[in-house]
Amino acid sequence: MRRVLVVASLLLCSAFGSRALAGDMAKKKIIFLPGQQSHGWSGHAYTADCKLLARILNENTPAVSAVVVEGGWPKDVRTLQDAAAIVVACDGNSLIGGMANWKALDAIARKGTGIVFIHYALDPGDLYGKYLLDWIGGHYEQYWSVNPFWLAQFKALPEHPITRGVKPFAVTDEWYYHMRFRDGMKGVTPILTAVPPDDTRKGPDGPHSGNPTVRSRVGMPEHVAWAYERPDGGRGFGCTGGHTHWVYAQNDFRKLLLNAICWTAKVDVPVDGVSTPTPSVEQMEAHLEGERPVDWTPDRTAATIERMNAE
Repeated sequence: MRRVLVVASLLLCSAFGSRALAGDMAKKKIIFLPGQQSHGWSGHAYTADCKLLARILNENTPAVSAVVVEGGWPKDVRTLQDAAAIVVACDGNSLIGGMANWKALDAIARKGTGIVFIHYALDPGDLYGKYLLDWIGGHYEQYWSVNPFWLAQFKALPEHPITRGVKPFAVTDEWYYHMRFRDGMKGVTPILTAVPPDDTRKGPDGPHSGNPTVRSRVGMPEHVAWAYERPDGGRGFGCTGGHTHWVYAQNDFRKLLLNAICWTAKVDVPVDGVSTPTPSVEQMEAHLEGERPVDWTPDRTAATIERMNAE
């Protein structure tokens, strides 16, 4: 009798273990690839940004398994092969590197893997912009796009899975605009659109400061986040904001990013969007690198979180 009970117990454990394994395998894997932090304690804080988003996805989205891969471009590209979506956040082309890595990522994208590029990663230089056009439908083009700081007021949002549960909002950040999109915006759906202040268009000619076309568009709306449906069925998303880590404390911006990442991974976005409670001070300060400013107290972080949701 005891032997029978032991065997039954082992079989039951095996069954539960198999179900757990099957459940893990059924989850869509989302891989975050953050570049090195730059711009002080809380600017271009890609690892902190990605770990914040990954934690929220893992805690609130049962269909997702989010992983942050640190240390630059993976030494073994097979690390990326089973991803449903890959999120890249870095300075320019500081993470992907040479043409061989771009071609490797292109081969993965062509299998239907979702691709997300955030902030400065959208400016990989002339040589690699063509890949972003193919993967996400647009990119930052030097001497065409600009990168000023301004209060973007998103007064209306399109109906799209990415905007579920997201209310119109306003937030100050380094919002790149006048991006280079696919001809005729084919396959591209603008997600965040706002009218930049006129003074952001007055910069002199330069790779980031301005150009005659930008200066001629005073009062015109600009798209700063967009979704792309590729002809092969894959999905892409680009967002030009995200310079400061604190923008991720803005509840609607953060929800929109989380929704977009799920959408690119072909995970059903809930009717009210991905659940994402306002981060605590400790959660927002986690994983920031470099020397903390002497005048930046936890109370200041708390005030910043509150301000981000009051603009």
